[in-house]
This record gives sequence, structure tokens and C-alpha cells, in this order.
Amino acid sequence: MSAKQPSNKNYASPVTVERPSFGMRFLHGGVVFLVIALFFGYAVFKLDHNWQWERLWEYRQKYTFGFGITLFLSGASLIGSLILGVLAAFGRRSPILMLRYLARVYIEAIRGTPLLVQTIFFFYFIGTAYQLNNRYWMGVLILSFFAGAYVAEIIRAGLASIPSAQLETARSLCFTKTQTLRYIVFPQLARIVLPPLTGQFASLVKDSSILSFIAVNELTKNVLEVDSLTFTTFENLALLAVLYLAITLPISLLTRYLERRMNYAT
Repeated sequence: MSAKQPSNKNYASPVTVERPSFGMRFLHGGVVFLVIALFFGYAVFKLDHNWQWERLWEYRQKYTFGFGITLFLSGASLIGSLILGVLAAFGRRSPILMLRYLARVYIEAIRGTPLLVQTIFFFYFIGTAYQLNNRYWMGVLILSFFAGAYVAEIIRAGLASIPSAQLETARSLCFTKTQTLRYIVFPQLARIVLPPLTGQFASLVKDSSILSFIAVNELTKNVLEVDSLTFTTFENLALLAVLYLAITLPISLLTRYLERRMNYAT
């Protein structure tokens, strides 16, 4: 009697999603663009507004300066929030009780209060007490502390999602803590936290507009100043939206590229 052959029906084959062809993507993208264009085009037609785009060109230097300041604030705050977020996330998991309490108080206090309140408090109270008079660097610190609390929670959730069995296996193979972090934790953590971090960094760029309350000449403040001179509100707000998209869209595209590069089998 021959041995019974094992059945393969319980083994699921990997599912692969085929990428649509260029023609299909172009067609569907064109339809979406057409619908959006018709929606806003009808609004423009019904508004019957006297558009004065040429007046914006007179203040191009002011727009460029504000755009550069927003880029500086966003880039520096991004680095600062990453550093603070990593420290706070590992502080929440520290064996030292005081560090755990310090990290938790920082995260809960920042996430539980509005950014506007924090901006005014840190600049006029802390900044005045410690003689921190540079508005731009204070803006970087304020944004870094604000975004760092959210980054810390994103990283903490990513660390918690890594199976403990992998860490136990690393210890059984005599991996050091540095090797475990480098070869097991960080590769998986980067892939897990990258999408939510992208959303947080995009929000950070837009949150920089709050710094106009402490007279930082960032993009929104300069655009509103031009609007007060030209009374071209719709034109200025449309330009403001486009300039912010010019910062946030490259971040999203870069993140998608990195996600594809790190999309490996686990």
C-alpha cells in the first residue's frame, strides 16, 4: 500500500497584486483630475471674482523669504523632534523609574495642551526667564518639543509591535544589545513607523504657521501681510496652499519610495 501523499491545499500561495499599466493609471488619474477641475472651476465661475494674480508678483521676494524661513523651521524641527522622540520613547521603556516618569509627564503634557498655548508659554515665560530672545531658534525648540511627544508615541507603538519571540531568539544566539537593535529592531521599526511619521512631519510643516503669533516671519505671516496690502485674499490663500504643498508633497513621495525599498518579506 503506497504512502498517502501530503496535500498542498492547506498551503496558501503568496498573493501578488499586479500594478496597473501606465495607460490605466493615466486614464483614471485624468478622470480624477477632471472631476476636481470641474468642481473648483464651477466655484470660480459662480464666484465672479476679479482675479489679480499679477499683483502677487510684486511681493515675490517676501514670499520667497517666508518660504525659506518655513523650510528652515520645518527641517530643524524635524531633526529636533526625532531626537526628542527617540529619547522619550526609550525613556518610557527605561528600567530607571525616574526616566519613565519624566518621559511620561513630557508626552502627556505636550499632547494634552494646544500648540498655541505652548508657543506663548514657552516664548514669553520660559524664553524671557532664561534670556532666550531669538524668535527663530525658540520657534524651532517649540516645534521640536511639540512634535517630539507625538514621535515618541509613534516609536513606542512601533517597538511594542515587534514580537518578543524575535528578541528572545536574538538573546539565545548571543546577540549583544547593539546587534539586536541594529539587525532586528531598527529594520522592522523603520518600516512600521515610516507612514505615521510622514503624517506627523507634514503636520509639523503646517503647524509652523502658529509661530506667527510670536512674530516669526514664516510663510503664513508674510502671505497675510501681503494680503493686508493688496486685498487679494483668494489669490494669496491659493498661493499659500500651493507653497505648503511644495513642501509636503516631496516628503510623501520620498516616504513612498522608502516604503517600496523596505518592503521585504518577513
